[in-house]
Amino acid sequence: MKRNILNSILIGACVLGMVGCRAKKEIVKAPPVATVATPVVDKKAENLATLLAKELQYNTLSLKGKADLAIDGNENNVTLNIRIKKDEKIWFSVTALGGALEAARGVITPDSLLLMNRLQKTILRKPLSYIHDYTNKQVKFAWLQAILTGNTITEFMTEKSELNQENGVWVLKGTAQSLAYRTLFNTLLKSTELTLNDAAAAQGLKVSYDKYTPLTNGLFPSQVKIASAVGNKKISVAVEFVKIDANGSLEFPFSVPKNYQVIN
Repeated sequence: MKRNILNSILIGACVLGMVGCRAKKEIVKAPPVATVATPVVDKKAENLATLLAKELQYNTLSLKGKADLAIDGNENNVTLNIRIKKDEKIWFSVTALGGALEAARGVITPDSLLLMNRLQKTILRKPLSYIHDYTNKQVKFAWLQAILTGNTITEFMTEKSELNQENGVWVLKGTAQSLAYRTLFNTLLKSTELTLNDAAAAQGLKVSYDKYTPLTNGLFPSQVKIASAVGNKKISVAVEFVKIDANGSLEFPFSVPKNYQVIN
């Protein structure tokens, strides 16, 4: 049972489809719709380029957040530490009891996954495709990276997608194979909500972003809420990032203790 819970924590961190020591930065409020100039609606390529210009640019990210995690109705308060080296790896640590107990540590790369279960003294070593047991089979490393940082999913930001203004803000939507996607932007031209749904596979993911804060000449969401449903299994995570830093020198510690069992 504990193994299943920890694996679910991993998937929750992944599909968010999460250290620096500086104080938390100011929150940038999205201006009212009426004060924002409306781009030319019939020029999709230009409008997509305008939205893409708002993507967060970084080499590394270091994040720490307090999270409320619910797995099939069982709620836990945990601390998440996440370190990202862009396009190469995502490292994370899940701690409980106010940070006194590390329950899990993991490293995700574009082709592999390592998960350390501190409670059962096991190491799960799998190809990244392992997450497809819990998510849509199209999900890959770049998607996880984008979801964690509030950036858009590149494959969706093309002229094949529908892009329209609804109530004064941009909405991008479409389908990719069996996956229906929708991104709602705010008046800062940043994603405020992402939904991914595969009705045939009974899979759904909703990510909400709020409280954008300045970072590296861009904006980063300091509040992220995720709700994932796969069949009758449900995971929800609400994270408030309390430390955010970019482009610092980072380490990604992960060693396999001799007394741990490796599960391939």
